[in-house]
Amino acid sequence: MLKKTDGQLQRDVMDELEWEPSVDHADIGVAVTDGVVALSGYVKTYPEKIAAEKATRRVAGVRAIAEEIKVDFASEPKIADHEIVRRLLDMMAWTVSIPTDRVQVKVEHGWVTLSGIVDWYYQRQEAFRAASRVTGVAGVSNLIEVKQHPAPADVKERIVSAFKRQADLDAAAVTVTTEGGIVKLGGKVRAWAERGVAERAARSAPGVTRVGDDITIAL
Repeated sequence: MLKKTDGQLQRDVMDELEWEPSVDHADIGVAVTDGVVALSGYVKTYPEKIAAEKATRRVAGVRAIAEEIKVDFASEPKIADHEIVRRLLDMMAWTVSIPTDRVQVKVEHGWVTLSGIVDWYYQRQEAFRAASRVTGVAGVSNLIEVKQHPAPADVKERIVSAFKRQADLDAAAVTVTTEGGIVKLGGKVRAWAERGVAERAARSAPGVTRVGDDITIAL
């Protein structure tokens, strides 16, 4: 497949943002330099900001994303911080994978800060996703730590085996290095979706406390 020019890639990203029903693309700017997409402008909600980034990742040829979209509540009544806290605590209570007794929530001017210690990496990510979906949230800082577990001696082999089970991932294209509970991913994959599959598989491995993703997208 021929490499897209920056102009072609810019048009494709703009078309994908227009196509995505959960994104109002009118106030989003798109610039492309050497396959790196810079998103700017404003959206009305934090979930919309996340959706815009996900839509951009779906476009073939995107090597990386610089995301500078801001959330602007000017067109809607501002939601009080205490109401955001209540909604977030309710949402976490409904999500069985989040240990609510171990996660602390602070909200200041619409910005959510999550803290605490959980047993598994995926629990940290689920708490972030829950905060990202709450109406009125302007941004999220995820300071939740993952409890140190003795990492299995074969943690790398378990991750590689998980890669091989994934239909949407070329396992041979991804490299895995481990140091205790820290996992680093490298290599080149064909699309952002494969990168996400690799990340999820690594995050789910027993004993993993952090995942560093240096996987690049092949052109």
